[in-house]
Amino acid sequence: MNKWEQMQVFVTAVEQGSFSAAARRLQISPSAVSKLISRLEGRLGTRLLNRTTRSLHLTEVGDAFYRRCGEILAELDEAEAAMTSLGQSPKGILRVNSSPGFASHQLLPVLPDFQRRYPDLTVELQLTGKAGDLVAEGVDVAIRCG
Repeated sequence: MNKWEQMQVFVTAVEQGSFSAAARRLQISPSAVSKLISRLEGRLGTRLLNRTTRSLHLTEVGDAFYRRCGEILAELDEAEAAMTSLGQSPKGILRVNSSPGFASHQLLPVLPDFQRRYPDLTVELQLTGKAGDLVAEGVDVAIRCG
């Protein structure tokens, strides 16, 4: 397992209070939890947990590592959520400002396919001979030729 998975197993064991409860939660064997945490401790060169047959107790170093791992895992979850939302189909209104000639020859022919591909996106065309104040008008895309 990689570092991220070892941290996840460690945090789960601490939060669940035992290797067997962590194993049930992670759907792995208790011996796998024990081995992963032993490898983690070996890699770090320090004991993170004091274990008995019935309970786990964090060492001072283990407590600091647990808090830091919690922060890191939360940041990873946030990063994954952000990337997942980026992969979703665009939604909302896309305001496009263009000259009438360009729109009729280039934009209008491809607009039906674009709208089928992005059904949650509404395209609002502003056809004018002049660009005007694009920011004040809330224009997202301006296309001018010539």
